[in-house]
Amino acid sequence: MALSQRKLILGAEFHQSGDHEGGWRMPSAQPWRGTDLSYYQSLSRLAERGKMDFVFFADFLAYTPRIRQSIRWELEPLTLLAGVAAVTERIGLVATGSTLYTEPYNLARSFATLDHLSGGRAAWNIVTTGETATAGDFGHAQVVPHDQRYAHAHEYTALIRELWDSWDDAALAPDRDHGRYADPARVRPLDYDSGRHRVAGALNLPRPPQGHPVLVQAGSSEDGRNFAAAHAEMVFTAQPSLDYGQAFYQDMQRRVALAGRRPGSLKVVPGLLTVIGSTDEEAQRLRNQLDDLLVPSVYANLLGSFGIDLSRFDLDDPVPENLGSVAGFEGIKSRLAIIEHLVRHWGDKPTIRQLIRRLAGSRGHFAVTGTPGKIAASMQTWFEQGAADGFIIKYSHLPGGIREFVDEVVPLLQRAGIYRNDYEGTTLREHLGLARPDRVQARERQVA
Repeated sequence: MALSQRKLILGAEFHQSGDHEGGWRMPSAQPWRGTDLSYYQSLSRLAERGKMDFVFFADFLAYTPRIRQSIRWELEPLTLLAGVAAVTERIGLVATGSTLYTEPYNLARSFATLDHLSGGRAAWNIVTTGETATAGDFGHAQVVPHDQRYAHAHEYTALIRELWDSWDDAALAPDRDHGRYADPARVRPLDYDSGRHRVAGALNLPRPPQGHPVLVQAGSSEDGRNFAAAHAEMVFTAQPSLDYGQAFYQDMQRRVALAGRRPGSLKVVPGLLTVIGSTDEEAQRLRNQLDDLLVPSVYANLLGSFGIDLSRFDLDDPVPENLGSVAGFEGIKSRLAIIEHLVRHWGDKPTIRQLIRRLAGSRGHFAVTGTPGKIAASMQTWFEQGAADGFIIKYSHLPGGIREFVDEVVPLLQRAGIYRNDYEGTTLREHLGLARPDRVQARERQVA
C-alpha cells in the first residue's frame, strides 16, 4: 500500500489508573473504580470518539504482594469486553488469553462468542505466560521453559483456528418453511489428539463474523518473532527508540516473507507512553510529579521478575554492569533485553533510581513527554520512517490521559492525513486492512 494510502493504527491500552506506577496517586485518578464496569465503558467510548481501532486489555493471572503500594491486578478481560461491546459500536476489542493456562476449546468458544456479540470486533492477544507465581497457581512446579512455551503455542494457535473453522460459513441457514435449521454436513468435528491436547468435536457455535478474531501477539524474543511471523496479524512490541523500532520492523517483514505470507499481513504496533502538557515544560512537570509519587522499592522488586536483583545496592548507586542473562532467563526475554539496551545507551551511567523512574511508566516502551504537537510529530516520524504501522497508546494516568490524547493529539494526526476522520468499516479486520480468512478444510498441525 502506498504511503499516502496507509493510515495509522491506534489502540488504547487501559490499566485501572494508567500505566505509570504512580498514576493511581494522582489527584484526578479514580483507583476505587477498578471493578466498576461503567468506568471502562466510559474510557472505551472516549477511545471510540477518537476513532481508535481498538481498546486493549492485558491480563495478569496471579496475585502479587506488590498490591501494598501498586495496582497489580486486572479484571478478566473477556467478561469485561462483553460489557464494553454493549455500549460501543465500531471500536475493536482486544483481550489477552494464555496458551498455557486455558483449554483450547474454552478459549476458542469465548473469543468466538465475543466476536458474535460485537458484530466482528474481537481480537485475541496471544501470550505464553512466563511468570513464576502463575505457574504455581495452575499446578506447575516451575515455569515452563521459554522454548517449550512457544512450541506449545504453535500447536495451540493452529488448533484454535481449526475450531473457529469447524463450521462452514453457510452451515447455519434457518429455513422455517422446510424445518431445516442448520446443515450438519457443513460442520467438521476435529477428532484431534496430539497427546498434549484432545478435542473430539466441532465448536458448538457458528463460525465467527470475522472468520477468525484478529490474532495479536505480544512478545519480541527470537521465539516470539518467529511465532508472530507464522501466526500473528498484529504484533504488540516494546521498542524504546526509533532505530530500535526500525530494526524490529524490518526484521519482522523479513520473517513474514520467509514464512510465505504476503506483505502487510502483519501489522507492527509498538507501545507508546504519553505524558501531555500544553508546553514541554508543563508536561515535564507532570512527569516529574508522577515519578515523585512512585515508591521506588515497588519497582525495584519488579525488576526481580526480569531476573535483575538489585536488592543489595542503594538506589543512588550506579546500575551494575551485568544486569542478568537473557539466554538463561525463562521469563519475558525481550523486556530484559530492552532494559539492558536502555542502560547501554544511556550516556552517563544511570543510577538505579534513574532507571526505575525511566521504567516506572513505559516499562521499556517508547515514551514521549511534551505537547500534543511533539507527540503527534514523533508518531508521524515512526510511521513514515519504517518503525511502526501504528501504536498502542499507554496513558500515564487515567481518565485524564485519554481525554487529552483524543481531544488534542488525534486532530493533529488527522490534519497530517495519516489518521482516519471516521470509521469506514464495522469490523476490526476492516479497520486494520486485514482480509477475512477463508475456511480451510484441514490445516497442518504443528506438534512439538
